[in-house]
Amino acid sequence: MSRHRAHVAMVGIPAVSHVLPSIEIVRELVNRGHRVTYANDPAVVDLVTATGAEFVPYASGLPVADNNWPDDPIAAMHLFLDDAVQALPRLHAAYDRDRADLYLYDIGAYAARALAEAQGRPLLQLSPTFVAWKGYEQDVTTQLWQLPGADAYRAKFTRWLAGCGASTTDMDAFAGRPPRALALIPRAMQPHADQVDTDTVTFVGPCFGPRTEQNGWTRPADAENVLLVSLGSAYTRQPEFYRQCLAAYGDMPGWHVVLQIGKHTDPGELGAVPSNTEVHPWVPQLAILEQADAFVTHAGMGGSGEGLFTGTPMIAVPQAAEQFTNADRLVELGVARRVDTSQATSAVLRATLTELVTDPETARRSAQLRAEVRAEGGTVRAADLVENMLG
Repeated sequence: MSRHRAHVAMVGIPAVSHVLPSIEIVRELVNRGHRVTYANDPAVVDLVTATGAEFVPYASGLPVADNNWPDDPIAAMHLFLDDAVQALPRLHAAYDRDRADLYLYDIGAYAARALAEAQGRPLLQLSPTFVAWKGYEQDVTTQLWQLPGADAYRAKFTRWLAGCGASTTDMDAFAGRPPRALALIPRAMQPHADQVDTDTVTFVGPCFGPRTEQNGWTRPADAENVLLVSLGSAYTRQPEFYRQCLAAYGDMPGWHVVLQIGKHTDPGELGAVPSNTEVHPWVPQLAILEQADAFVTHAGMGGSGEGLFTGTPMIAVPQAAEQFTNADRLVELGVARRVDTSQATSAVLRATLTELVTDPETARRSAQLRAEVRAEGGTVRAADLVENMLG
């Protein structure tokens, strides 16, 4: 139990890939005796209440249920801003009469920062992805602001900041430069890590906990090697890719295959499933990776972090967004091979796996990165840093 019981409020967005990275920090704070409230969409209520936190509902308009995100980055940014605009009054209604001692917030939950600044309360961003580095604006956002519609977006954001009660009224500072942040990713995955301001950002690595123990997986006794194939939680409607995986790995001697297909693919679309393969809509990924010999991943930040944490050599098959950057970074680190979806035939997938698991340098680098990631501290260190902010 903590010496000082505080009210810590977490404000998130309902994307599972944004909830899971910090959910164990919430659980740890509850276990230390703090009162933790968690504001999010009812779609993720079960994930939140399982930690012991008190759920504070607000309706999110983000298209996470059907993963129907626009291809245009400016249009996607409008969705997050619009979500913050409609969420802020609900957060005020909940927290103006029950103010937190500290606000934690997801990188996409702009309303949380506006709320905390309006109340004069400390806040800490929990980032499940890259953080800004020195020169980030020149390297990234300058090009972004040249896209069609960018000026209108910036004007709308600036108008909102002027009237929402936030003390930070510069849009670039508000959206991209949190006063304090924990990066819940391996430092090895961060672009230009040596240029990140460590006075405001601390890398704690992936944060895991009891969920891996509650959802265990038993390796078959006759499995000489185990392969996990998973495209994460979002871009999983890929039946042809899954069929290629079954053709590639279904008859490999000594290999047991776990194939996660998500909720949008009908198992009947896969055809005959080989006897060495188990197919599921969702699996306890980390528990399997702790026992796996290789991992075919979409290279989302969560999957990349889990692969590094367990020291599992990877085949990166990126699907969207930052996954392409992640895939290239995993290759640079010496722990993965990249295969684009258009090139992912059964022959290529099988040859790549054979090359991956027979390369001693890949095994050496995977073990080295495993040790480095675990040394970053994870959940316990993150909770310690939160408590340090509480005084």
